[in-house]
Amino acid sequence: MAVSRTIAPVITSFALVLAAACGGSKDAAPANNAASAAAGAPAAASTVASAAGAATDSIGKQVFMTCTTCHQANGQGIAGTYPPLAGSKIATGPVELPIAIVLHGLNGPITVEGKTFNNVMTPWGPVFNDTQIAAVLTYVRSQWGNSAGPVTAAQVAAVREKTKSRTTMWTWPELQAFKF
Repeated sequence: MAVSRTIAPVITSFALVLAAACGGSKDAAPANNAASAAAGAPAAASTVASAAGAATDSIGKQVFMTCTTCHQANGQGIAGTYPPLAGSKIATGPVELPIAIVLHGLNGPITVEGKTFNNVMTPWGPVFNDTQIAAVLTYVRSQWGNSAGPVTAAQVAAVREKTKSRTTMWTWPELQAFKF
């Protein structure tokens, strides 16, 4: 799977950044005291957070390549056929809805930004793991002018567990009525 080949370099880069940020270089001199170690902690934490965000962005962007046929690389969708993700209140609203849609798919009419679309979205839950789904949704929620918060693998796992008995794609009315 292409995504797996892209994850290894990201993890390796993340490990190298983490090692450097935390003084893990073979040539680094050990800290002389707890105060000097504590002084470097905020910078190290910031570097680790940046590396983790970059890894999620990379995974999310890679997984999104699967979505571009319908939603397009610019998130604008295809007029009258597939809805845009740019500016979508569904994509940027409560995380449970887009997670459920990605996990189980969507069938039938839906209105996005005042326009009705009536098509099918493939269920990706059997294809992608929780980390990949979280990453792609985080990517979607932060691109094309969207500014919603990230999605975590734990949130995806929770929705996956709550909807595990589902065997068909959602309809929009079913999703709106479902109690997450």
